[in-house]
Amino acid sequence: MPVARRTDAVLFLIALVWGSSYLAAKTATGTLPVPTVLFARYAISALACVALVAFRRRGRPWTRAEVRAGSLLGVTQAAVLALETYGVAHTSAANAGLIISLTIVLTPLLDRTASGRRLPWTFFAAAGLCVLAVGLLTSSTGLHTLRLGDALVLAAAVVRAGHVAFVGRLTAHRPMDPLHLTTAQTVVGSALFLPLALVHVPALAHSSAATWSQLVYLALFCSVFAFVAQTWAVQRTSASRASLLLGTEPIWAVVVGISLGGERLTVPASLGAVLMIVGTYWGQAVERVHRTAVTQSVATQSI
Repeated sequence: MPVARRTDAVLFLIALVWGSSYLAAKTATGTLPVPTVLFARYAISALACVALVAFRRRGRPWTRAEVRAGSLLGVTQAAVLALETYGVAHTSAANAGLIISLTIVLTPLLDRTASGRRLPWTFFAAAGLCVLAVGLLTSSTGLHTLRLGDALVLAAAVVRAGHVAFVGRLTAHRPMDPLHLTTAQTVVGSALFLPLALVHVPALAHSSAATWSQLVYLALFCSVFAFVAQTWAVQRTSASRASLLLGTEPIWAVVVGISLGGERLTVPASLGAVLMIVGTYWGQAVERVHRTAVTQSVATQSI
């Protein structure tokens, strides 16, 4: 499989995992405080990452650049998860899904890893189509007046866009190990949420098997796998293209909601799913052509 298609497939899989994380996180925060859920998610992730680093056969020494980049990305990633989790806890899932999709539009504005040139207007039209699609996917409940939860999710969208662009800026054209970066991120996140979770550690220890299974899923799949895969993928594409592919996350959230949560897919939601797929592929094509043209232009000027 060509590298471009393999990268796209990984990004779609990340979107699927993150789409399923809403149901797991919503259920987990129903029995445990948000800081405790975040700490458990990061702590389990950190233990898994440290184990992977220690036992893999062809490990290489850590570099200062990996530690520095991983630590910085750990702070931004922790901010995204904190804002997003608190926001979802204080607003409807429909509002959260719609507002967080603004990341698709915000990331290209912050992404300067590919070139200093602006993306064509057609890219933003495709991104706008994706936002419209998310609006249709969540139109059954409508968008309410901005509340605390809405504001927190809006902040999460801004920070998330910055984080995706930051990953590209720190790792592009640098020999960094994605697992090292993820390990640093999870250790930093664990340290940040530990003080807030200490009071509720007994409640965490006595949680049910169902709660622990949700925490393990959030940690191993939605964090370890997703963080490593995202870093690997962004190193092989642009942050703008990655953001468009990750923007299919609401579709997977709807699929999981229907199959596991007993939700119904309305006619507007069905139309939104189609528009999301069209907008994503359109945006991919526009971004790919733009990036190729910029690369050829730079090559021509250097001759």
